[in-house]
Amino acid sequence: LELVEDAASEKAPMENFITRFARYYTPIVCLLALIIAVIPPFFTDFDWADWVQRALIFLVVSCPCALVISVPLSFFGGIGCASKNGILVKGSNYLEALADTKYIVCDKTGTLTKGVFQVTAAHPQEMSEKELLHLAAHVERYSTHPIAASLRAAYPNESDSCRVEAVEEIAGEGIRAHVNGNVVCVGNSKMMEAVGAEWYDCHRHAAGTVIHVSINGRYAGHVIISDVVKETSKAAIAALKSVGVARTVMLTGDAKEVADAVAKELGIDQVRSELLPADKVQNVEELLMENKGNGNLAFVGDGINDAPVLTRADIGIAMGAMGSDAAIEAADVVLMDDDPMKISQAIRISRKCLSIVNQNTWFSIGIKLVVLLLGAVGIANMWFAIFADVGVMILAVLNAMRALFAGRTA
Repeated sequence: LELVEDAASEKAPMENFITRFARYYTPIVCLLALIIAVIPPFFTDFDWADWVQRALIFLVVSCPCALVISVPLSFFGGIGCASKNGILVKGSNYLEALADTKYIVCDKTGTLTKGVFQVTAAHPQEMSEKELLHLAAHVERYSTHPIAASLRAAYPNESDSCRVEAVEEIAGEGIRAHVNGNVVCVGNSKMMEAVGAEWYDCHRHAAGTVIHVSINGRYAGHVIISDVVKETSKAAIAALKSVGVARTVMLTGDAKEVADAVAKELGIDQVRSELLPADKVQNVEELLMENKGNGNLAFVGDGINDAPVLTRADIGIAMGAMGSDAAIEAADVVLMDDDPMKISQAIRISRKCLSIVNQNTWFSIGIKLVVLLLGAVGIANMWFAIFADVGVMILAVLNAMRALFAGRTA
């Protein structure tokens, strides 16, 4: 609710222009009306009443109500339409910036994938797959890491009569424990090298994280754990290209093989892998420099590590359902249901809203100029003036209300 209320205070450049325009425009037209009423009667044969009426017609026609009311209303309608579709835009300035988005940079885990790891394969050395998962689940019994949760889920009957003791988590490597008196290690290649186990890479399931297992320093096999790609991610990338996004980039801390496989599956143009959180900021800055002057760059992320990148990009888009509070706070746009399809929908809504703003601007100015000219030569009467003021304002407001339904064509 706070974010929605704050959205009204973040004005788009077009809105700010209209506000400044009205500030100077109003005293100028009042002065011009006074000149029309007072000066011409001294140099023409027309009477005072005729020129005063022309001045009044000029004042009525030149009233900027249509612009001042319809432009902010169009943006409010666009923000309201986006909200109805589960897209929280924190201000009309971000809505206007979205319309010119040409480059989309995405985090992988939790953005294009569900961030939910699951065991996709187990390759034991001298035991069955069930026994390998049994051992791994025992060692990961007390860990809260997502990988540990996926190993426990793959062997749900882990609470049996086996004795699990001396569980030790080694940062950056894995977990070691005594299972029925045997020292079992579950972790990455660094842990295997530390205990002297002769490990090897998996050549059958490269698109996943490899978790190695050793027993008393002897290699027992490995388990493949993969993040699950969201059902709509592939369609979302295709939809972005259909709305004119020139390039899609994926940034991730995952291994190159995993990142490349996901990017190929989704149709992403470029992927940068094995990145630390600070590396993501640096990569976004490089992309901003490459694309300078060619449209806005939007970054889409969900984690607390993405918060600095969301702030650095031209437009920051956060996943609102599973995303961290830091990411949501740092972002300019929040997707409330974490659906990446909403990114292209937000761009379509913003472009429809900007189209309506431009229509109202040119329509209002065009009608007023025509009636002003007709009034200056004495053709337009007060009824013309009322139409050019109130009538045009009503038409512009009705047109602005179409922004509320922009999502129907998105």
